Amino acid sequence: MEPLLRLINISKTFNSVKDQKVEAIEEISLDLFEGEFLSIIGPSGCGKTTLLRMIAGLETATRGKILLENNLTHGTNPKVGLIFQEFVLLPWRTVIGNIQFGLENMGMNKKERRQKAMEYIKIIELEGFEYKYPKELSGGMKQRVAIARAIICNPSILLMDEPFASLDAQTRFNMQKFLLRLWEREGKTIVFVTHNVDEAVFLGQRLIVMSSRPGKIISETKVNQSYPRDINSPEFIRIRKKALQLVENNFPS
Repeated sequence: MEPLLRLINISKTFNSVKDQKVEAIEEISLDLFEGEFLSIIGPSGCGKTTLLRMIAGLETATRGKILLENNLTHGTNPKVGLIFQEFVLLPWRTVIGNIQFGLENMGMNKKERRQKAMEYIKIIELEGFEYKYPKELSGGMKQRVAIARAIICNPSILLMDEPFASLDAQTRFNMQKFLLRLWEREGKTIVFVTHNVDEAVFLGQRLIVMSSRPGKIISETKVNQSYPRDINSPEFIRIRKKALQLVENNFPS
């Protein structure tokens, strides 16, 4: 089975003040397969967000290659969707207006994109909120809209950069369950970056742990548990403990 996405010896160096070089990511190689849910964790500053930005085409790798569907990537690609931690919604647009935004840019006619947006409003369980503005929504609602706006454009890969970090504990848990339902329904390939080890193990089929800067892959674990997962099961606790120890041991001193 050919990987959907392939990272080959990816490194990223930034130039900082006084022309000093900062090695953010070093020699990362990774294969991602269609329909997979991959979780990535690591200490702060280890390059997790930089890695997502390179996959999305917002940053260029200093060394190495990124292949999507066996083709070298160049710049941004409509086949790659990116969801940020912040609720990046257009405040002057309603829920349905925000969800339709990408379809407008793709040139879809008004009737078709409205019909498609209404379908997704039902999927994300926001019926009755179609004409509400972002300021009238809770944090969880805003992130549902952001997820729908990304998925409606049918990307091959959905990159998620700590999308639930700013939510309270109960809303975060509800959004995790919502995302799993959506993933099972849509079959999208997801790369999910988080600082939260429990969240990473709860969501991912495979768990990648990165070292402190320069970020490298130091561990890769398959999470062989069916969904929904029991966070109190021995296997969940074992994987969580191993991942937590790796993160703590690689936290910069």
